[in-house]
Amino acid sequence: MPILNKHVVITSIFAPTHAVRSFAAQADTRVIVAGDKKSPPEYDCPGVRFIDWHEQGRMGSKLASLLPYNHYCRKMLGYLAAVAEGAQYILDTDDDNIPKVDIALPSFDTTAPAVPGNRGFVNIYELYTDKKIWPRGLPLRLINTKTIERDAVSGTVGDVGIWQGLADGDPDVDAIYRLTNGALVDFDSFGPVALEAGTICPFNSQNTLFRNELFALLYLPGTVTFRYTDILRGLIAQPIMWAAGYRLGFFDATVVQERNAHDFTRDFESEVPMYLTLEKVIPLCQSVISAERSIGDNLAACYSKLAQAGIVQAAELPMVEAWLHDLKVAQA
Repeated sequence: MPILNKHVVITSIFAPTHAVRSFAAQADTRVIVAGDKKSPPEYDCPGVRFIDWHEQGRMGSKLASLLPYNHYCRKMLGYLAAVAEGAQYILDTDDDNIPKVDIALPSFDTTAPAVPGNRGFVNIYELYTDKKIWPRGLPLRLINTKTIERDAVSGTVGDVGIWQGLADGDPDVDAIYRLTNGALVDFDSFGPVALEAGTICPFNSQNTLFRNELFALLYLPGTVTFRYTDILRGLIAQPIMWAAGYRLGFFDATVVQERNAHDFTRDFESEVPMYLTLEKVIPLCQSVISAERSIGDNLAACYSKLAQAGIVQAAELPMVEAWLHDLKVAQA
């Protein structure tokens, strides 16, 4: 089944970029851009719904008043707008990821070759390139370790719940990679692949497709740093998906990232809390997840546990509650 009724959600503090205009020009795609206080007051881009911070406060959302400004998590108000418009799929991306021409996204009703389960953290990039590169959020103890061989991919997996696409050019790696190497990469074609339960890979918000059954897992934590928020989201999502019978999948690069300017040292500072705590997240979440509970209830339980452990702040919990409330209203 083709991916129809797809919404692309972006947050941006810039005027319409080449990436935003390119997504807006695609057929069967609705683009929503969530602004912030640093965003331009006017946003002229045909085919794009721009939601500035004033409009965000008028959406009737409980979450809007709780989210910090000038933080990536305000993107969630774009997700809620997409859901309220009837989105069946949400492609989560950024304003510097330019879609390639004539690239089809993988379907959710297909099967994919499988990486065997219970392997812990793996570096999925090893299937798509021989170069030494790793996704942001891979435990640093593994960056010099071969975690997966191409011939280890065998069997098939269905029920993919989230697809993470790669990005050519300047992909989403961490500050350590950029400070020590920084080489651009064009990934090889390997095709779709999915991870069995117990095998983990960080995934981000750069080129990531969610099915509507898992929209609750779009939640971006607001009390962690900018460089941790989407990685923490992805770590929490994986054991929740396993309990619900879904899997995480990856596919060939369908965008080229022409990255906005960054201060690598500031990025590194923002990533330090991530690397100090990320390996605690999966076991903490697994200790409270139940296959008998809903996706949303498991999400709330995970954040409660992470707050107890000091990985997120107590202020995260009312935001999670507000998100789940607003999502339910948007889906009604």
